[in-house]
Amino acid sequence: MTIGQSNNPLHGVTLEAVVEKLVEHYGWDELANRIKINCFKNDPSVKSSLKFLRKTPWAREQVEQLYLSTFAAQSH
Repeated sequence: MTIGQSNNPLHGVTLEAVVEKLVEHYGWDELANRIKINCFKNDPSVKSSLKFLRKTPWAREQVEQLYLSTFAAQSH
């Protein structure tokens, strides 16, 4: 049994779903204001963002934290 994953609020949520939901909620411009990374500022797309975030742990962590702070309160 995997005990660690049961406490992980992102368990079962793909990075693609995280990015798409944030873009739907904030839009690219506001997302770029909140997280200062070029893939959100210059010609943004889900595909280019995923490519960057999968290779850049610090940026992925910021995106996941924004997702949690934005949507975790709504699920309770």
